[in-house]
Amino acid sequence: MHPLRYAPQTPHTEGVKTLLGNPKQAVIRLSIPMIVAMSVQTLYNLVDALWVSGLGADALSAVGFFFPFFFIIMALATGLGVGGSSAISRCIGAHDRKGAERIAAHTIVLMLGISVSVCVPFFLFARSIFAAMGAEHITDAATQYGRIMFAGTVIIFFSNIASALLRGEGDVKRAMYAMMIGAGLNIILDPIFIYILGFGVSGAALATVFSLFISASLLFYWICIRRDSYVSITLRGFRFMRSVVNDILKVGLPSAVQQLTMSVSVLILNVIVVKVGGTDGVAVFTTGWRVVMCATLPLIGMATAVTAVTGAAYGSRDHKKLMTAYLYAVKIGFVIELIIATLTFLLAVPIARLFTMSEEAVRIQPELIRFLRTMFIFYPTISFGMLSSSMFQGIGKGVYSLIVTLIRTIILTAPLAFIFAILLDLRMAGVWWGIVAGNSMGAMIAFIWARIFLHKTRDTLFPST
Repeated sequence: MHPLRYAPQTPHTEGVKTLLGNPKQAVIRLSIPMIVAMSVQTLYNLVDALWVSGLGADALSAVGFFFPFFFIIMALATGLGVGGSSAISRCIGAHDRKGAERIAAHTIVLMLGISVSVCVPFFLFARSIFAAMGAEHITDAATQYGRIMFAGTVIIFFSNIASALLRGEGDVKRAMYAMMIGAGLNIILDPIFIYILGFGVSGAALATVFSLFISASLLFYWICIRRDSYVSITLRGFRFMRSVVNDILKVGLPSAVQQLTMSVSVLILNVIVVKVGGTDGVAVFTTGWRVVMCATLPLIGMATAVTAVTGAAYGSRDHKKLMTAYLYAVKIGFVIELIIATLTFLLAVPIARLFTMSEEAVRIQPELIRFLRTMFIFYPTISFGMLSSSMFQGIGKGVYSLIVTLIRTIILTAPLAFIFAILLDLRMAGVWWGIVAGNSMGAMIAFIWARIFLHKTRDTLFPST
């Protein structure tokens, strides 16, 4: 039975009321908690790297060897979470609580299958994998760290997906609490496990897995035991339904590939940077990109809100509400990023000094300043692309979201960086301008496509309007 055919059901939680209420208020109310949570998560990543760096270069390298696998795990978990969240939002818009709970149950079953499939082989063959990657004398350290992280794959998946399911029903506050508790606990446990208990690099992995376990336990209690969310999860009487799986994967699979695509794009840019700027160029790019990620945090938070709100509007077949939420988010995102762009341009020098305080790093300061003052140009345009991509995910067009990301990252940004830096011999400045031009052009293409798509398909997507 199609999920739109169910009659309205009660009761509605505050999150659901927000999703089904004023679209502008919904975008703001759902964005703020996620921006806060992601800011804390970013702080944790910086602090974690700081504590590990105290163990020396070998410890950093050991963690670095696991990073590609961590990115794959996160891409799969994030993709599946987005797929389930989007489908739940559409069911909520259609007042189909049973359908939303079927989506949640299937998402959890898929999560268990995928996480175990990733965990077991990588855990068993971790030493051989890291040795083949060239870990050499740090193979033991990389294996110890990696096996702990691989053992925690199910926990990593569940914490990410459970948070996504809560966001799908508009319950962003509890998703925020879970993320902040996990990140905050990790910040506290890192020095204890690494130094006080003397576990070294393994302690960093233990602190991460244990913190996520606490976060996941809290989410499990809310969703599966207390069951006071709009969507509760139970596997009792579970029956596999291909149509439900397809509904999740039509957004989840492209989203996972999308995450991997962005990683490939950064890898290509790294190769170009090494070609024209050597290791100092990589240091500038890596450091500067941290600033870029911080600058785009508000949009990442808004993107989760846009997916949920547009998904609910699509489920209720309300074209006006969908367009209002989408365009309002783009406008607010543009204004926020315009302010951030202005600040990063004006404060480029002190920001660069903050990251180049050591004598060895001073020499990259001029190039880092140029990077920051070039990157600010495309900040305001990001909202047009990122939020268009989120809107496509919300209405179940995951492939479209993937396509606009491919256009922006692989088709435009990487080739333009190559052309400007190497063919036109602009060197490092060429890479920076290639990033700006590719991302800006890709964002505008995404926005124009989204507007045309919604306009032309209004009668077929929203027959009641």
